[in-house]
Amino acid sequence: MLRSIVVITALPACIPFLASWSIETDRSAPDKHGLFEIREEAGRFITQEIARGHQRWNVLEPNAKVLVPRCAVPLQAQWTPKNLRRSKPSLMVICAVTVPNAVMERWDVPVPVEGTSGSP
Repeated sequence: MLRSIVVITALPACIPFLASWSIETDRSAPDKHGLFEIREEAGRFITQEIARGHQRWNVLEPNAKVLVPRCAVPLQAQWTPKNLRRSKPSLMVICAVTVPNAVMERWDVPVPVEGTSGSP
């Protein structure tokens, strides 16, 4: 019973925070890499692809549940390899070396894209 009261009391306090969160406000900090910067790197990659005369793509938002350590080197992006069998086209934003942490040394985050026609 006490647990239910605590949850019911705490929930209204969380609503303003959750309502104000967005990819736009999820920026990098000393210990984590922000989804905003990850999406921006995907956007730079797509801009280069379009400039090469490839199909037009729109970058969508990465999964909001993703939490990764800060990257120590510039991010890279590439098309997600077909052998990973994603159901829809996506990019991988890659961090080859993270700042020292106890969780992971490198990471890649899938970022979905939608095209006007065809595939990469």
